[in-house]
Amino acid sequence: MPEDRAAHPSDPGGPPGTPNLAALRERVRSGGADRYHRANEARGKLFARRRIDLLVDPGSFREDGMLANALAPDLPADAVVTGAATVDGRPVCLMANDSTVKAGSWGARTVEKIIRIIERAYATGVPMVYLVDSAGARITDQVDLFPGRRGAGKIFHSQVRASGSVPQVCALFGPSAAGGAYIPAFCDLVVMVDGNASMYLGSDRMVEMVTGERTTLEEMGGARMHTTVSGVGHLLAADEAEAVAAVRRFLSYLPGNHTQPPPSVPAADPGRGDLRALVPAVERQAFDMRRWVRALLDDGSVFEIHPGWAREVFVGFGRLGGRAVGVVANNSLFRGGVLFVDSADKATHFVQLCDAFNVPLLFLADVPGFMVGTAVERQGIIRHGARMIAAVSEATVPKFCVVVRKAYGAGLYAMAGPGFDPDATLALPTARIAVMGADAAVNAVYANKIAAIDDPAERAEFVRARRAEYEQDIDLVHLAAELVVDAVVEPEELRDELLARLSAAEGKDRAFSRRRHGVPPV
Repeated sequence: MPEDRAAHPSDPGGPPGTPNLAALRERVRSGGADRYHRANEARGKLFARRRIDLLVDPGSFREDGMLANALAPDLPADAVVTGAATVDGRPVCLMANDSTVKAGSWGARTVEKIIRIIERAYATGVPMVYLVDSAGARITDQVDLFPGRRGAGKIFHSQVRASGSVPQVCALFGPSAAGGAYIPAFCDLVVMVDGNASMYLGSDRMVEMVTGERTTLEEMGGARMHTTVSGVGHLLAADEAEAVAAVRRFLSYLPGNHTQPPPSVPAADPGRGDLRALVPAVERQAFDMRRWVRALLDDGSVFEIHPGWAREVFVGFGRLGGRAVGVVANNSLFRGGVLFVDSADKATHFVQLCDAFNVPLLFLADVPGFMVGTAVERQGIIRHGARMIAAVSEATVPKFCVVVRKAYGAGLYAMAGPGFDPDATLALPTARIAVMGADAAVNAVYANKIAAIDDPAERAEFVRARRAEYEQDIDLVHLAAELVVDAVVEPEELRDELLARLSAAEGKDRAFSRRRHGVPPV
């Protein structure tokens, strides 16, 4: 690490009148002054180049723009390290803010380096990884870095252009402030380190000055808040090593770009658990769908996304016979598995991610429907639900709907029911498909008649009879006879059934509609 002194490119060591490039490179690689390294270490933060070492294969990193701002005495690499490397033998591009240099803030060359590496990732068709730890733009340099054609806005334009073309993943180790907060926001996955990572458009001081609200960066934009309340963060990591490991694992399920298939691995046995025993016989009894997913897919292959946010729906990657799949599953353990505004958004993002990168989708339905009531209507439940249904409609990857227990109302539509071109709609023997559950249906149709029966025994018998009639109408064999479901599958046979159908769907036509793009619900 350097001492607290200015680095100068013309130190002795080379021919007279020429810079000592070896010494200059060493100073750049060392980052900022020693006191800033010590401050980061005290907070459990690693040096930017150490983070890169943890991420990439040994010896694979090739740096671009190392000598950016080399004539300045205190801006090694202009506070950002960019270049290309391999992760598990597969090429990636990356950037890493160096928070030991001006707190990782952006100058004009910082911005140019970030734009160039995103453009390179897009041009070469490889994933883009952002290792973020930045205080935002340098206000003193705003004219140089902010408004122009190659200013900071071009970073976000480049990210949007690359979205769906190459995977973009962010590990957030410190702040991502003001406009810089949009770098994580445009990524497919955001991993945040607990206690250090934060995202916010205005600092706590700015918020108090503008609105009068007194808050803290942790409360307003900390890692726990974003991974449990706002949903802007996907994963909460205990430390930086865990965050980097999550980035590596995420990339292992995705291809390098949208033209390639996802990478496969050798098949493994299914995870532990009895698929039949894990589903309670009583419809109202909750169970943990995460255990069911782990028992169905290859052992140890499940990688949950957004585990702390909108937990009534599970989304994540896994493998079936070594092939990557994306799973969307209702979890009755939380809020009864009912779809809310946040869970609809959560599922929408994941469905679009899988469809963009050719990952087949498996929908495991145990859903009472979308939430109703004044609060969710004011939040726009119809709009958010429509977005989820639109995403499911537009997904052209192989997709399978498995009704595990119930699929009621528009919940059936959101979970890729028969009207949404699934490659198959499968039902377990415990499945029920209807506009609503039996109790709600009987009450909706016969509320007045029920209220008019004074005798409790007679009233109970009337309700029982009407319920039996309703359940006969939605009987599973009846649904199969009417071709609502393609097959009724025993739990022990489901995995093999899905493997066979996944193989059969590999060459499907993925055309959807004659248009440039859809117009999503407002």
